[in-house]
Amino acid sequence: MDDSVGSGSDPPWITAPEDGPPLERLRPVFSVYEAGVESERLVYYGVPKADPDTVLAELWPVFRECGYELHIERRHGGFALVAEPTSVGIDGIPWTNVVLFALTVVSTLFAGSMWYHIDPIAEPTEMWRAWPFTVAILGVLGVHEMGHYVMSRYHDVDASLPYFIPVPTLIGTMGAVIKMNGRMPDRRALFDIGVSGPLAGLVATVVVTVIGLHLPPVTAPETLVDHPDAIQLQLGYPPLLEWLAMAFDQPLYRDDPGTAVNPVVIGGWVGLFVTFLNLIPVGQLDGGHILRAMAGSYQRTIAALVPGALFGLAAYLYYLTDADGNAIAIWAVWGVFTAVLASVGPARPVHDESLGRGRFALGVITFVLGVLCFTPVPIQIVS
Repeated sequence: MDDSVGSGSDPPWITAPEDGPPLERLRPVFSVYEAGVESERLVYYGVPKADPDTVLAELWPVFRECGYELHIERRHGGFALVAEPTSVGIDGIPWTNVVLFALTVVSTLFAGSMWYHIDPIAEPTEMWRAWPFTVAILGVLGVHEMGHYVMSRYHDVDASLPYFIPVPTLIGTMGAVIKMNGRMPDRRALFDIGVSGPLAGLVATVVVTVIGLHLPPVTAPETLVDHPDAIQLQLGYPPLLEWLAMAFDQPLYRDDPGTAVNPVVIGGWVGLFVTFLNLIPVGQLDGGHILRAMAGSYQRTIAALVPGALFGLAAYLYYLTDADGNAIAIWAVWGVFTAVLASVGPARPVHDESLGRGRFALGVITFVLGVLCFTPVPIQIVS
């Protein structure tokens, strides 16, 4: 069969699957010569009467009305419309999400206890005292992801609840993610879903940080401070955290090796750092979604510059500053990561019309807030 764009009409013996749209609604842009059901998926073989992007843009909402997510595939030398059943919402108890959340509670309690100078190995029953740290970490990460989830529901885009990732790191987790299923209807949905996470998470982060700044600092035991093999972790505070400390006249205890801010502030610091990383404008990161909605296809050009900028930052820290290897490694790794994301590209909305001025202005403000969450040396180890 010729797989080029063509014209024609449906053979009279073709019958549309029961749950799918009538063939009359497909006919203006796609002429069907065979239709059937394959493993709950509706499949229509035929000849497109326009380019595939136009066919998808025209028929995607038609299939969504029937509860299906539409894709166009090349099969057997021709084209096929493949419609998979979709649902927006939660079906039953999401046990995977629940188990991962419970494990992350444990891992963050374990990590947080060390910020309170509690030995979780020698005193496992005392780990519960790190609960403010756990609440702070899970709070800022959870609110960020729920911002995406709520806006996905608003735009009828199928999305999972957050999956928390328990990992034995300094904070006990690698963050949280939600799984997006299906296409973005338009740039507005892409923008709203992308921007809602960072903004919601940033509000939670500011609240957590302000609370933490008013909580008592943590003092290390003298035996630990005076130990010849002791090391100190120094966090680089981004401008937004510095301003909050100044606004509320609260110290950050930079010059006292035995005293540190309350670990709840560390939760706020994590929220700021995560916000900046997510707003890097590449691929499937939040910043990639936002910039794709704002700049259209030009997003790929901008994204191509990001890995070089991160490698340049790593080189600057290595050659021109006394930053330790941790900060250099962070930006080198993210340079590689963003290069991969940039090569994959961002989500592509079905209807790719331009974004309104109000959302465009909000996108600019969001990126400015992201810059205020940046610090070139996030963490250093001091002997």
